[in-house]
Amino acid sequence: MKKQMISTGSTGLLFALAGSILLASLGTSIVTVALPTLSRVFSAGVQQVQWVVLAYLLAVTVTIVLVGRLGDLYGHRRVLLTGLALFTLASALCAGAPSLGWLIAARALQGLAAAILMALPLSMAKGLVPKARLGTVMGLMGTMSAIGTALGPSLGGVLIGALGWRAAFVLLGLAGSGLWVLALRGVPHEKATGGSAQSTDWAGSVWLFITLLCFSLLATGGKVGLVIQPWIWLIPGVVSLWLFIRTERQATRPLVPVTLLGERALVSSLSMNLLVGAIMMSTLVVGPFFLFFGLGLKEAETGVVMAMGPLAAALSGVPAGRITDRFGVHRTLMLGLLLSGMGLCCFAIFPHFFGVAGYIIALVLITPGFQLFMAANNTAVMAQAVEEHKGLLSGLLGLSRNLGFMAGASLLPLVFASLLGGQVVAESSAQAISSAFSITFLITAGLCVLAIVLAWWGRSSQRASASC
Repeated sequence: MKKQMISTGSTGLLFALAGSILLASLGTSIVTVALPTLSRVFSAGVQQVQWVVLAYLLAVTVTIVLVGRLGDLYGHRRVLLTGLALFTLASALCAGAPSLGWLIAARALQGLAAAILMALPLSMAKGLVPKARLGTVMGLMGTMSAIGTALGPSLGGVLIGALGWRAAFVLLGLAGSGLWVLALRGVPHEKATGGSAQSTDWAGSVWLFITLLCFSLLATGGKVGLVIQPWIWLIPGVVSLWLFIRTERQATRPLVPVTLLGERALVSSLSMNLLVGAIMMSTLVVGPFFLFFGLGLKEAETGVVMAMGPLAAALSGVPAGRITDRFGVHRTLMLGLLLSGMGLCCFAIFPHFFGVAGYIIALVLITPGFQLFMAANNTAVMAQAVEEHKGLLSGLLGLSRNLGFMAGASLLPLVFASLLGGQVVAESSAQAISSAFSITFLITAGLCVLAIVLAWWGRSSQRASASC
């Protein structure tokens, strides 16, 4: 009965789910343009105000698996409504922040809510959308994420320029409250699997939280002014990971059942998601340096060129989902990875011959590849999810993507910088920057080949299971 709801005209559900993902993505990107203003208003350095963005991302990363599991236990509708209410409250706290420390704490709370908005729509779509249309809906979710990422900097710049930095958080709060009303009316009640505070794996949750926090700080800590060396976080991270695995093996209702992580197809999908996330972030982080210093573009011109990627993602998300429904998950996934690999090779070659036009051609080629991969990979994971684990699997997808983002934001720029031979990018020649950019993206093309190998590896396990 529930799965007929979309086809019989209940658009409120889709608006609520897609809007939640858009809002969470908007919360990430809209604040980036406010950092110079916040630095001036609070008389703080760049390393301090970066925590306004980092606190949000860290909160999303370390809690996304837990909130997905809470949706399974307590009901996805209830947890989603809680997340929207919490996001609205946190946005109000951000808008009224009297100090930078207050703002950072409120952003962490907002990130916790955003984890709910990112994790639950995928799992809810699995339970409420006919399987034949699941790919289309997954493509729509990808489109909303791309629109939120693309819209944030421009919308934030207009609001901050006209009304001040607090206006950006007021907008987020108003959008959150509107979506809460829409979700209250449009999202149907569903039966939870049954959970309580006693049945929740709190010990496993704590160890996973510590593990992800340590590895997140390992990836980003050296860039945000932490006193201790980033590698120190590796020690407690490894210890807490071991304790997490030990706890999950002994728990009666584990947060992450160990048997799930023994499924080759799932491990393959999560690993590919991490690799593609790292590749996607590298285009956003390394690209501007090449455009500005290598091709000599100004800030505004660089912004226009970079906007071509999210624009292509927004236009290709829904078609990618429809292709998944029509031609199947594996074919679409392989097509997406092959197209992405071709685009990455074009990144390494085309700008040498065609300049900015070559960069845009490569970007427009690679972005639909990403969308095809995400639509197919998300569909592959969620279509096979049993009812009691769909929120957890959605959370694991979000976690692998976020870990990939952090890896792409820290490791691949490090590769790019090392290829400059120790020279500061601003002092390097255009030829040296161009060469480092080409080699960096040939390396990312290699990561894409690794993802293709993982896809075949996961596919072979499914064929073996089907033949048994």
